[in-house]
Amino acid sequence: MCNRPPGRWRNGIGATNRHRHGISSPTQLGRTCTRTKPVNAKATPSAISDWVQLGKVRIQILVTPAAVACCWLADGMRIKWDTAIHLCVGLTLMSFASAILNQVVEVELDKKMKRTANRPLPAGRVSVATARRVGWICAVSGTLWLWLALNPLTAWIGIIMLGTYVFVYTPLKGVTELNTIVGAIPGALPLLIGWAAAGNGLDVFAGILFAILFLWQLPHFMAIAWLYREDYANAGMKMLPSIDKTGAMSARQAAYWAFALLFASLLPTVFKLAGSWYFYVALSLSITFLGFVLGFCLKRTDKRARILMFASLIYLPLLIAALVWDKSTL
Repeated sequence: MCNRPPGRWRNGIGATNRHRHGISSPTQLGRTCTRTKPVNAKATPSAISDWVQLGKVRIQILVTPAAVACCWLADGMRIKWDTAIHLCVGLTLMSFASAILNQVVEVELDKKMKRTANRPLPAGRVSVATARRVGWICAVSGTLWLWLALNPLTAWIGIIMLGTYVFVYTPLKGVTELNTIVGAIPGALPLLIGWAAAGNGLDVFAGILFAILFLWQLPHFMAIAWLYREDYANAGMKMLPSIDKTGAMSARQAAYWAFALLFASLLPTVFKLAGSWYFYVALSLSITFLGFVLGFCLKRTDKRARILMFASLIYLPLLIAALVWDKSTL
C-alpha cells in the first residue's frame, strides 16, 4: 500500500530521485503503486471453480439424488445409509471421470465454440495432461469403490457408462447426428447403478426407469442443441439442429421422444409397480411437458427452446419424487 510521500520527497532529494527514475510527480508514483496487486490472490477459488466446471457438478446435483432414489425403490423403500454414501461417492467419481475425460478428448473442439471456449482446458487454466491424469484417477478410484463397497454389477455398469460416453458418444459427435441417441445411453445408466447398489440385481422396474431417463434426455438435449446450433456447426459437430436450418426436423424428433416418454412414464402403474396416484401425477406431468415440446414445434425460437430446457429440468425430479412418494405410501 502506498501512502502520500512525505514533504522531503516533494522537495530536494525526493524530487531529484523522482526525475532520475522518470517519475514526473508523486501522483504518478501513487498510480504506479496502486496498480500492484497481490500475486495469486484468487488462485484457490479459481482453481476450485475450474475443477467444479470440469467435473460438471451441476449435472451431478440432478443425477446423484435420482440414483439414490432408485436404490431406495430397489430395496423396498428401505435404504442403508452406508449404502447411500458409498453410492454417492462411487457414482460421483465415475461421473467426474466421464466429464473430465470427455473434455480432454474435445478440447480442440471446445476452443472453436463460444459456449465452451472459456472452459478450463481450452482456456489453458488447467493443462490437458493434468486433467487426463485426474480423470483416470477418478475412473480407477470410482470403479474400485463401487466394486468393493457395493458390488461388481455397479462397477461394471459404471465402466460401461464411462466407456460409451467418452469413447463412443464423444467421437460420434463429429460423425453423425445420431450421436444424441447414443449419448442418452450412458446418460441413463446412473439410475441402473443406483438400482444395482441395493444388491438385488436388475429387473423390469430398473428397465422402465432406464427408459424414462433415456427418453427424457432427447427432447432436453434437442433444446440445448438448438440454442447452440451455430456453435456446434462452427466446431463441425453433427448435431441435428446445426444441419436442420429451419428446425422442423429437430422439433419433430423432440415431439416423437416426448410422446414416447409419456407412455414410458405410465409403465410403472401398467406393470403394477406403482399405484393410481403416481399414474395421474405422471400423466399430468408428461402431458404438460409434451405441451412445452409442442410449443417449440409450433414456434422454433430460442425463447421456446430455453423454456423447454428449463421445463425438462423440473419434470424429471418431480416424476421421480412422485414415484418414490407413491411407493412409500403403498
